[in-house]
Amino acid sequence: MTEEVKACMDKQKSQMEAALQFLEKELARIRAGKASPKMLEGIKVEYYGNMTPLEQVSAINTPDARQIVIQPWEKNMLPVIEKAIMAANLGFTPQNTGDVVRINIPPLSEERRKEMMKKCRAEGENAKVVIRNTRRDANEEIKKMGKDKVLPEDMAKQAEKDIQDQTDKYIAKVDAILSEKEKDIMTV
Repeated sequence: MTEEVKACMDKQKSQMEAALQFLEKELARIRAGKASPKMLEGIKVEYYGNMTPLEQVSAINTPDARQIVIQPWEKNMLPVIEKAIMAANLGFTPQNTGDVVRINIPPLSEERRKEMMKKCRAEGENAKVVIRNTRRDANEEIKKMGKDKVLPEDMAKQAEKDIQDQTDKYIAKVDAILSEKEKDIMTV
């Protein structure tokens, strides 16, 4: 394998790895009926004039599988946190107890579980599209090397086969991640 082919394969692998990481991050935000601090990732609150991530102004805990407790470092942040969670439209209502903000996670209905699965599958399909686009780009790069006579034809064919094998491996990883999340969502 030449340096150019190896560089192309490494670039493809890093892009596919990034697609997998993004998928895992997105799936972590989809709740599976169990409380998780990751459900609040991305929520920003106004803190002294700056939009600050929620986890930087408070401690976020899950005392049990159905509850998230947010304890701000400063008590005056309680209504701001409550308002930010409501604005994030996550599907649950925070309760301000005066010391902490509690979020009770209701159990998911069968219909809601199916909606969650559709959302997960859509995220999985997006990851697969990114992986396939990466394969296309890598194949075009290999074909260009073949046309420019940088790469012999038999090496170009082998490189395309290797690219396809790598693509198949990453699509299988996406399917495995999705089946794991489906199991998690469908478990009552």
